[in-house]
Amino acid sequence: MGYSKEHLAQLEYGEGKVLYGDTPLAILKAFLQSGVSYLGGYPGSPTAGLIDAISDAYKDVLKDKGIYFDCSGNEASAASLLSASISYPIRGSVNWKIVGTNVASDALSHISSSGVTGGALIIVGEDYGCDSTCVAERALPFALKSTMAVIDPRGDLGHVAKMVQAGFELSECSNMPVMFLLSTRVAHIRNKMVCRDNQIPAISMNNRLDDLITEQETIPLPPFTFDQEKKKFQERIPAAKKFILERKLNEFIEGTETNIGIITHGMIFNSLMRCLYNLGEANLYGETRIPMLNLNVTNPLVPEEIILFMRDKKAVLIVEEGMPNLIEEQIRSIAQRAKLGLDIFGKDILPQAGEFTPDHIAKGVGTFLLKNTVNNYEREKIKERSEFTEKHKQKAAGFLKDPVAKRNPVFCTGCPERPIFTAIKILEEDYGRSYYASDIGCYSMSGLPPFDLSNSITGMGIGLASAGALSRMANKRVVSFMGDGTFWHSGLTTSISNAVYNNQNAILIILENFWTSMTGHHENPASGKNMRQEGVGMDIEKALKGTGVRWIKAVDPYNLQDSINVLTEAYEEDEGLRVIISRGECQLEKTRRERVVLKSKLKSGKRMVQKKLGVDPDLCTGDHSCMRYNGCPSLTLKESPTILRDDPVAHIEQSCVGCGLCGEIAHAAVLCPSFYKVEIIENPSMLDRVGARINKSLLHLISRNGWSG
Repeated sequence: MGYSKEHLAQLEYGEGKVLYGDTPLAILKAFLQSGVSYLGGYPGSPTAGLIDAISDAYKDVLKDKGIYFDCSGNEASAASLLSASISYPIRGSVNWKIVGTNVASDALSHISSSGVTGGALIIVGEDYGCDSTCVAERALPFALKSTMAVIDPRGDLGHVAKMVQAGFELSECSNMPVMFLLSTRVAHIRNKMVCRDNQIPAISMNNRLDDLITEQETIPLPPFTFDQEKKKFQERIPAAKKFILERKLNEFIEGTETNIGIITHGMIFNSLMRCLYNLGEANLYGETRIPMLNLNVTNPLVPEEIILFMRDKKAVLIVEEGMPNLIEEQIRSIAQRAKLGLDIFGKDILPQAGEFTPDHIAKGVGTFLLKNTVNNYEREKIKERSEFTEKHKQKAAGFLKDPVAKRNPVFCTGCPERPIFTAIKILEEDYGRSYYASDIGCYSMSGLPPFDLSNSITGMGIGLASAGALSRMANKRVVSFMGDGTFWHSGLTTSISNAVYNNQNAILIILENFWTSMTGHHENPASGKNMRQEGVGMDIEKALKGTGVRWIKAVDPYNLQDSINVLTEAYEEDEGLRVIISRGECQLEKTRRERVVLKSKLKSGKRMVQKKLGVDPDLCTGDHSCMRYNGCPSLTLKESPTILRDDPVAHIEQSCVGCGLCGEIAHAAVLCPSFYKVEIIENPSMLDRVGARINKSLLHLISRNGWSG
């Protein structure tokens, strides 16, 4: 989404004014209030909105303040920006989604070893659970390994902004980079926050450094790394614990019950409070019978806080989402060392892996309360509330006639990536199945029905490289897929250079749609411009030739026969790397842009022609081959118009964008001729009207004669 000028104007608000907006806007405002000097990142859900906000604000807000914004090539590029904070009092922040931490790991481990002088904040999109688009990953284990502090804020816009500013201060006092976790639910809050004055960065593009510092002690090479390792545990972590304690970054919520308590973290606090309300243990104002400790900072934990909370209690429940349960294990260790005689519950009564949805939390909390409540009246009340929650869930399920079917993600209507998979499916009839090494991107969905064209997904830019050994050890041709965003992210070096260097026998299909589409439609080097809207002259074909690739063909994906011919040529060749570039703009981005133009032209009364496809129900045989080769969301089923056929017939919904693939399949795969294309004319000319009348008369004449015959 784009931020309007009215939204962005709020970034200049001063002390006491109220900003209305969403989480990305609030975080960007917190950056400005913290005197940030540089920003960077790589697009990824749920941080995509943050990089949108930064990009939209760059020209009118950030640039004037001298704040540098890097359109990072990948997460490693973004992480390396933080090295500016190693020796200088420069505050900076970068962002990416959780799996991007794996890409950034080399830079992060070195910077964490060196330590930082200026505040270094890493916004990590912790999209754990049903919102995740990739493998289940958590940032906390990585932060523990590399010795970085971790902030995991609860869901409140003002609180998020406050913790961003505290994050910079925590980084500076401890000399550690700080990971700031942005879960999907926190990332999409829409509310208000009270602003503070913006701070002009001391060092920026407007106020540049005159002298550069050379401190060998900060270089992560022996013998300095040995001292850096000692500093992590002797100086940095103790300093962080002291800061957390003095600033009271973690929150104690008082309760009337003294024998039991709950420890939790981040957005789980919000869900937990709602569950306690449903169980009759809390009200809507945040007051609860059960004392709670909410950890806004999950690394390092402060033993004094943990001991203070647990000291007089008989039982404590730790509500920690995800595995490994590092928070729980650390708290158990703290309790054991302090010789606290209490029962600690956690993953033994709560689900080990997976997202903590409200029903999971309510069930676990209910079990904990029943185990640790002596009062019979309270026990009955808890049991009654727990049963009510379960009955409510069953009642809700009863409104559905059948269980909700699992829905696979699908390609958008008119997606230019779908046709190449259609062509491959058609060729499988003559050439058999290949080994399909997929990659990270929209095209990953080719591994799902109706295409089923994926044997492996190993990581971003790694698909082709992952099949290196199999290309020599299996009697199957290797076909790999890669997007243009992935190509420039890491595919050029990790897969393509590797394939040429090792003379890999494989086919690589690069789907060039000019956008990094899978994570929110951001510019990449193939877009022709960067996120600062500056022109970029980078070319995939030239880059391929530069690495030594000799076999390169480009196709228009909507010309299915051409794609089949080029694929056939690549199949027949059996040596070296063959690269096919399927070039067609992302249909969703194209439609968004053209919709504005269409609306403007219609309003002005200009003639507009829109193409749509349809299916003649009288000709459709109902064998549905078109769907098995296509998978377009606009292609569906409806009842047959004739009692002579039991099977439903194909039908095209109004969402059709007229890409023509249905008709192309009918021709290339020698299917039924029931598809037709029509032109819908808005604001027709006089000639259009006359032509329409003539056509109508001819059709009437033909149908009448046909009937009488």
